[in-house]
Amino acid sequence: MKFFVELEAVKKYITNSLIVNRNKIFLFLKIIIAAGLLFFIIKTVKISGIIQAFENANYLLISLAVILLIPNIFLQYWKWNLTCNTILNYKHKKVILISLFQGFAAGAFTPFRLGEYFGRAFLFKEKTLLKVTIATLIDKFFPLVIVAFAGSLASILFVHFFYDVTIYITVALFVVVFTLFYFLIHLLIDPEFWNNFLFNKIRKSRYYKFFSKMRFIKNLDRNFTIKMFSVSFLFYLCFTIQFVILVSAFNNQFNFVDYYWAAILVMFTKTFFPAVSLSEIGIREGASVFFLGQMGVDAASAFDAAIFLFFINILIPSLVGLALLFKKK
Repeated sequence: MKFFVELEAVKKYITNSLIVNRNKIFLFLKIIIAAGLLFFIIKTVKISGIIQAFENANYLLISLAVILLIPNIFLQYWKWNLTCNTILNYKHKKVILISLFQGFAAGAFTPFRLGEYFGRAFLFKEKTLLKVTIATLIDKFFPLVIVAFAGSLASILFVHFFYDVTIYITVALFVVVFTLFYFLIHLLIDPEFWNNFLFNKIRKSRYYKFFSKMRFIKNLDRNFTIKMFSVSFLFYLCFTIQFVILVSAFNNQFNFVDYYWAAILVMFTKTFFPAVSLSEIGIREGASVFFLGQMGVDAASAFDAAIFLFFINILIPSLVGLALLFKKK
């Protein structure tokens, strides 16, 4: 009897130690995020450059781009809420919203925004890091598909018009892109896709034990997929239109077709050719200068538009997330 009492005491001690260690790890990660973000802001934000950029800009259009941050955040929350409800079986809206902002803070200063994956996990203490990471990947997957599809088509058109590629090659590439994405969408809305692809095919594999822990992915039904693509499309429209507005604000001209075309190309380049740097600083601005330069926009206006899009959509939400990260309950 005494042995079992001692055994229970040991188990309780180990459990409490793990909880304490976990809390220490989370605190350490929070400090790392805070230090990294503050260092990042000091290194990248130059007040003199901001003042100079504002001198000849259209303040009304810049204000409009800032206002669009509200639907931008709402659409990201909508996506994340759908994902949490379906994948994590979690429905606490306030916690979901705060976790989104904490993810912004964690991802702002890390290469490829990798910090966002553990940043979102802070508040889901009853969920495993693997499960929250998979949920975050799924949340980001749908906008990624839209960026890839639109960017591929825009890139084909760019090469066709600016590098005199023959119409036959252009049409052939269009057919390939549409075919690939048609099959991808068809697979994603197939209710048996994940079961057949991820579980049945590897049942006898040595990796089956690992993938069996991910059976919650089978909750990705047709209804969820359609909703996520719809919200992701609206989100994509929102931030690309923000970019168009900012280009118009700094260039003091409005050419929606060319600017929107450039926006698609910039987002595609930033997403699939990211620099290993803080929030892909550099690749976004370089792509903006290059593509908009081909369309008659001066380099300064193109650079300012890209950097201000970063300030609005990444820096502001990150600062809010940093405040929430250390807010006492």
